[in-house]
Amino acid sequence: MNNKLNTFQRVRELEGWAAVAFATTLVERMSPNFRLFCQACEFEGNEQFEKSLNVIWEWLSQQKMKVNWATHIEKVEEMTPDAADFDSYGVFPAIDAAISLTSTMYLAKQDDLQGAVVVSKLSQGSVEAFIEATSEEELSAQDIKAHPLMQWEIGFQNALLDFLSTAKRNTDSVKALREMATVDGISNIGIERE
Repeated sequence: MNNKLNTFQRVRELEGWAAVAFATTLVERMSPNFRLFCQACEFEGNEQFEKSLNVIWEWLSQQKMKVNWATHIEKVEEMTPDAADFDSYGVFPAIDAAISLTSTMYLAKQDDLQGAVVVSKLSQGSVEAFIEATSEEELSAQDIKAHPLMQWEIGFQNALLDFLSTAKRNTDSVKALREMATVDGISNIGIERE
């Protein structure tokens, strides 16, 4: 658990642009989970999800850009699925992605300065839940931590933190972050990007 705690401590120390950039990169990485859920369950909401996520990326690139965060937050909250309405496991990673997107916008709006920690925990929580859901046997906390998918998640978050420790707020950094989120071609739980 030390690796996980150290990761969360590092995330807590992020401020301003770097905190929003960290959260946005994780949301981008989780976005295939939301997209697949929408396709599989014929749930409308992916268009708004992508639109709001793209607005955050644009905001990160353009320091003086004004965004009506309240409108985007309201729209994303309205299209966040309710687990009680679906029998599919996919609703849970979709909810985590939608809540992460909302948390990132609250962070950008400066209403919740711990939004990056929320997103970090939701991303790791999605991975943990997926590992448990796909395992044929009960796993201990140590088994989950040692699972290759969790090691990949923790490694990704630490690599992202390392990048942000020296990155400046500019178009090149935003481009590099987006590339980090998409380069593997899969989400944090292994869902392919389209």
